[in-house]
Amino acid sequence: MLELDEVRFAYAGGPPYRFSMTAEAGAVTAVRGQSGAGKSTLLDLVAGFLVPSAGHIRVDGADITALPPEQRPVSILFQSETLFEHLSAERNVALGLPKADPARIAAALAEVGLPDIGRQRAATLSGGQTQRVALARTLLRAKPVLLLDEPFSALDDETRAATRTLVQTLTRQHQWATVLVTHHTDDIAAIADRVYVLENNVLAETQIAPPDQSRAGGNLR
Repeated sequence: MLELDEVRFAYAGGPPYRFSMTAEAGAVTAVRGQSGAGKSTLLDLVAGFLVPSAGHIRVDGADITALPPEQRPVSILFQSETLFEHLSAERNVALGLPKADPARIAAALAEVGLPDIGRQRAATLSGGQTQRVALARTLLRAKPVLLLDEPFSALDDETRAATRTLVQTLTRQHQWATVLVTHHTDDIAAIADRVYVLENNVLAETQIAPPDQSRAGGNLR
């Protein structure tokens, strides 16, 4: 579980942000807000790229507020995930791991629906495949918190639906506390279990209907 307890932050000369939220393990927590509302600021605070002026950030009860980014139990998936195009998919998955384990890498690629592309160069992958390779890398890092920064925006409609369903499935299977920041209400309606709105520099919980499983579905390809 990820908790932000009265976290405060302000850029020089700007008004302060106020963040309080809970993201449960095994659930997708969405943060909705317009461009420039502060969604990326929220993620940067959780990831450790920014330091709050007050408050606490906890993961499974442990205070991580003072930890540097490399020591935080957090993985991040961006809108347009960057792979090393000259490397194979399996070598991209292995990047950052202390030891490459071919069997585990193959299993991770299979779990995200890409069992046969391990030796394929990243430059030849589609946008949806690239995002799923990044998810496979997340599986091997085994961090309890997954941060998603507009991860579906660059995908076509069918691939987008399939990829967000995969995120939802992996979140539940691996009990990640997944935080999705987006301004796309269809993504929120499809997979979010809990929703916060970021407006006027304040994060507040709101209510939506349960995820529509028929809308969330899609075929991986």
